[in-house]
Amino acid sequence: MDATTAKNSLLKKVIAIILGFGPGIFAIGYTIGTGSVTSMIVAGSKFNMQLLWVLLLSCFFSGILMFAYGNYALLTGETALYGFKKHLKFGKALAILIIIAVTFGQWNSLMGILGISSNIIFEILVLNFAGLSIYEYETVLITAIIIILVFYLLLLVGRYTFFEKILIIFVTLMGFSFLLSLFFVQPLALDVVKGIIPTIPDVAGGKMLVAAFVGTTMASATFLSRPLFVKGKGWTIKHLDQQKKDSITAAILIFVISGIIMAVAAGALYYDGKEVTHVLDMANTLEPVAGKWAVTIFFFGALSAGLSSIFPCLLIAPLLIADYQSGELDTNSKQFRIITFIACLVALMGPALGANPIEIQILSQVFNVFALPLVIIDIIILLNSKKVMKEYKTSLFVNMGMFASLLFACIISYNGILAMMEYF
Repeated sequence: MDATTAKNSLLKKVIAIILGFGPGIFAIGYTIGTGSVTSMIVAGSKFNMQLLWVLLLSCFFSGILMFAYGNYALLTGETALYGFKKHLKFGKALAILIIIAVTFGQWNSLMGILGISSNIIFEILVLNFAGLSIYEYETVLITAIIIILVFYLLLLVGRYTFFEKILIIFVTLMGFSFLLSLFFVQPLALDVVKGIIPTIPDVAGGKMLVAAFVGTTMASATFLSRPLFVKGKGWTIKHLDQQKKDSITAAILIFVISGIIMAVAAGALYYDGKEVTHVLDMANTLEPVAGKWAVTIFFFGALSAGLSSIFPCLLIAPLLIADYQSGELDTNSKQFRIITFIACLVALMGPALGANPIEIQILSQVFNVFALPLVIIDIIILLNSKKVMKEYKTSLFVNMGMFASLLFACIISYNGILAMMEYF
């Protein structure tokens, strides 16, 4: 086999792996958006790699919970909220509470995502058309309207496989863009090792960032929506092993991509004592090292992260409501189109009000942690109910992982409450 043939064969294998990715691609879409990018960049610039342990634990527990929710769907044929409503005492009230809490957090995230994505495009335009700088508000708002309109029209296509392919493209571009950025700047290896040791920065904003980390990495929406995406993929009980591999792969990729973003920020900003208040700060710091390509590479990755999150965030409310009603999502229904249209209007509020998208994004991630303990408790009860699971028994390792994730979520939720009290 010559070198050219070997390269082509390797390329085909890589493409096959990417295209063969399952519902885990939606987990990455929910998790690594501009919320994650913003949290990782701000954390890296302020605290170096000190919060790497939070990311590691969050990804580990996320993998377990994705596996648990996916297995529940395959073994019972039911989705999450429908199962809560059907089997749990006060299940209807719990399910409705979860829908409200998760939708509130995700729609807040959507405002920040659209705001940051629009600002990124504005900064790229200004680099080429300096005269636009005096029309920042107008340009950002018009850009936001165009983006959300395009995504709404794409939603009307209404097919799972179409959404999956779009996300695969954005997530792949995002991963490669940030990986390329890492070649230009890296943190010290010792700082990476120290980051595994659990510590919370004893400074203003430290608690907020810890909560934001967990809010974006252990997102309730990721777990609740997984049964619907598993069913949308067409998986059955025969795909248990594939579902397990998909959960593990998604968790690993979330950790790797998020860790790379934090490392790039630490290498580019922390050692120079600089912090991020605007998205452009990151690229401008890379520019002396990597040249003008740094701006393009970083913005391309951040924009891909933002666009990869818009789809899942627009989908979350109709997903949860459809789950509650029947366990099935009809993307061609009038209900689906109305709810996603409302989500689009909510998303435009941030750019319309001219709010700082970075601040909105971090706050929205903190809100996401408050529903998390309830989401974990409910799945623990269902997976250990003989009436629900019948002959299927949840393994000791998965149970230990779920209870550990519950303890972690409770600690982080308490930390989030303290952070919000300090902020307001």
